[in-house]
Amino acid sequence: MMLQGLSEKLQGVFANLKKKGKLSEKDVKEAMREVRVALLEADVNFQVVKKFIKTVREKSTGQEILNSLTPGQQVIKIVRDELQELMGGQNEGLNLNTHPAPIMLVGLQGAGKTTMSVKLAKKLSQDNKKVLLVAADIYRPAAIKQLESMAEQQEIDLFQLGTNNSPVDICKAAMEHAKKYGHDILIFDTAGRLHVDDKLMDELDDIQQATSPCETLLVVDAMTGQDAVNVAQNFNDKLGISGVVLTKLDGDTRGGAAISIKAVTGAPIKYIGTGEKVENLEVFHPDRMASRILGMGDVLSLIEKAEQSIDADKAKELQEKMKNQQFTFDDFIEQLQQIKKMGSLDQILGMIPGLPSKKLKGLSADEGDLVKIEAIIKSMTKEERVNPSIINGSRRKRIALGSGTKVQDVNRLLKQFEQMKKMMKQFGSMEKNLSNKKGGFPFF
Repeated sequence: MMLQGLSEKLQGVFANLKKKGKLSEKDVKEAMREVRVALLEADVNFQVVKKFIKTVREKSTGQEILNSLTPGQQVIKIVRDELQELMGGQNEGLNLNTHPAPIMLVGLQGAGKTTMSVKLAKKLSQDNKKVLLVAADIYRPAAIKQLESMAEQQEIDLFQLGTNNSPVDICKAAMEHAKKYGHDILIFDTAGRLHVDDKLMDELDDIQQATSPCETLLVVDAMTGQDAVNVAQNFNDKLGISGVVLTKLDGDTRGGAAISIKAVTGAPIKYIGTGEKVENLEVFHPDRMASRILGMGDVLSLIEKAEQSIDADKAKELQEKMKNQQFTFDDFIEQLQQIKKMGSLDQILGMIPGLPSKKLKGLSADEGDLVKIEAIIKSMTKEERVNPSIINGSRRKRIALGSGTKVQDVNRLLKQFEQMKKMMKQFGSMEKNLSNKKGGFPFF
């Protein structure tokens, strides 16, 4: 789960706060001390933490808060609102005000610019934009080959002139190419260095002067914590960036970069990388991230993921099968595959409101269970998947052997499947009863 360490600590602080019926200024002060420690341990910039705690404490110790019916929840709301403000307030979309619109990706070597350029191109192409990737890194060995291979896999147009031309000339030629062939957006994959240096900045500045990009996006590795903020500050001071893309936010990051960058540089986070797959790129919403950190979930992102990943016609067909108790193992495996498209289980469950982050630990084992379940079902015959009641002892041994599992695993899955079918039958009966009644849902 994203920012799990910070999330666990803050949720623990506020769980204790909510237990108290009435709060005193001393209670708030103690809670803020713990919040301060949690933020500093998460590698949030010291000055940012200092200002944040001061603001929250001042707003939380007003009499209208302390004397309210739910003072603990009021304080949590203040923390959430201030976290949101700290990370930028609201999402700031890309500024694509010219045609074609150039986007320049910059950053240090190893930050993941090349992979991110393909992810961003894929995401923008899903909005019916014709995107052109531009190979402007002529220094890193095999950088052009890597971009060429990834662009081909994702069916995205690529412009490259090899390594004998300067990055400035390549980008200028790409602009003419884009105009000629009707591309809406260009993405410049520029070179990085192991550290910020004058040569790197001069080259990037020359590209900016020659192409006037709508966006100059800095790609930084979230796992580097406060170093990511320092890099962002350096690039912003020397080049001027319009936004940040944080990669590897799904890793065991302390979270400081996500919380500090906007406050320190003034540049908003526009996208976050949440995995290695091309589709693992999310628009950054400060309000949703604040809610996730405090265990309030992120229902909107969950719905968006479902809409992007789940086939609506298949979902409707499944609903009918569930109503009529015609659900088979073939349907079951299809649903597993749809869920896997949405991302890792810990990410999905982390978006569900009220689910404490500490309960999401160890979910990698559950993802392993999904692989095991898939293997067991694929080891069944067509007849067995449709009618599991025929699976006797010898068949169970054969299925276990074919799937590399134990007979106990097969037994467990068959039992769970029968329980699921019974539950579906109950829901089907309930829906039928409701449709025969007037005046709405009987439980209210």
